Amino acid sequence: MEWFYIIAASLFVVGLKMLSSPETARHGNLISAVGMLLAIVATLQGRMSFSWIMAGFLIGSAAGAISAYRVKMTAMPEMVALFNGFGGLASLLVGWAEYHMHRTPPTFTIASIYLAVLIGGVTFTGSVLAFAKLSELVPGKPVLFRGQQVINALLLAGAVWFGVLFTITPESHYTILIFGVIISLVLGILSVLPIGGADMPVVICLLNSYSGLAAAAAGFVLANDMMIVAGSLVGASGIILCQIMCKAMNRSMAHVLFSGFGSAASAPAGAGTKGEVKSISPQDAYFALEAARSVVIVPGYGMAVAQAQHVVKELADHLEANGTEVKYAIHPVAGRMPGHMNVLLAEADVSYDQLVEMDTINPAMPTMDVAIVIGANDVVNPAAREDESSPIYGMPIINVDQAHTVFVLKRSMAPGFAGVENPLFFNENTRMIFGDAKQTLQAIVTEFKAT
Repeated sequence: MEWFYIIAASLFVVGLKMLSSPETARHGNLISAVGMLLAIVATLQGRMSFSWIMAGFLIGSAAGAISAYRVKMTAMPEMVALFNGFGGLASLLVGWAEYHMHRTPPTFTIASIYLAVLIGGVTFTGSVLAFAKLSELVPGKPVLFRGQQVINALLLAGAVWFGVLFTITPESHYTILIFGVIISLVLGILSVLPIGGADMPVVICLLNSYSGLAAAAAGFVLANDMMIVAGSLVGASGIILCQIMCKAMNRSMAHVLFSGFGSAASAPAGAGTKGEVKSISPQDAYFALEAARSVVIVPGYGMAVAQAQHVVKELADHLEANGTEVKYAIHPVAGRMPGHMNVLLAEADVSYDQLVEMDTINPAMPTMDVAIVIGANDVVNPAAREDESSPIYGMPIINVDQAHTVFVLKRSMAPGFAGVENPLFFNENTRMIFGDAKQTLQAIVTEFKAT
């Protein structure tokens, strides 16, 4: 069994490393899945009766396969959030069940039980609320009320205090465990309530990290080395990714979690801006693109909603056939989860060599003939660079406004998920192309085909 665990742990590490690149991510995911299967086989080895475990394994596998097959790419972030929640709930139930079986375990084990329950509960309700926000079942804007941070601090302090009492005398404090469960569930909701939609990529990373930490705690409860290793890898990678995302927004983790970003009402359309909106038709956009020698495409959540990634690839093919250099500028927090745009473009067989990070493309932006912004808003908002009163001031953006010409594909003049007005729309070199992004791009492609 030890050899199975060593092989499985090695596969986890290799798979996690391969997830860092879109070119190898799919194989990395498969390698990690094989590692998990080996870990399960090793754990069940020698057990004579595991019919319930196999039933759960088959039902869970079927539910996961069906969900992964049927989910739309636009709904991928909320599915990830929901799966994080299920992982937290599983850890909570494992800790609770283990306490029922052994009321007087060693002190270290009882502390691990409480941590599995506490972190698992926070992960579950926080992830469910994140799912609801991403699915627009509840408003995506932050929900703030007087004394919110004080209440959260008191709940956290209460959870720690109950944990100390529970660890000292577990056999006579079953009620304390129940209070711990309740506090964890409430704390998960109150922790995500004040977080706005623009910060959801960070929240998903954080909840993913929580689910890993809960699994690691459950591993200590069950004395299962594989759960400890897997949970630690997920927890550590989630925290690292959170830090990367926060750096991409030039904000601290504390600012993301407690600031209520996006809670202020956005300014009316055009407030504080000079000029007027200039819109053009897809046919007019074609003439500019046909003459362009360099084009940079900046995808955002609007591309995911319109499911336009394949048409984007087709347009890029026509541009390249016309002798135009095409690149895709990817902002670290574009979309609703880390790597959202990379996943969509990979689905459309866009070459990884054409994907350019923000820090690399910005110095070259003044040389670009045309920048096409497809559904992105907050990650190209010049207010982050110029307006000190803006909630997103200081956030690094893709400087599309420095390109010679900017085409912005949007359905309307509504602000983005952060609720912040975008002065880019009123720039002299910006042309708005209103309508469904997929239909707009198809119209441009049609013009290329006609010539």
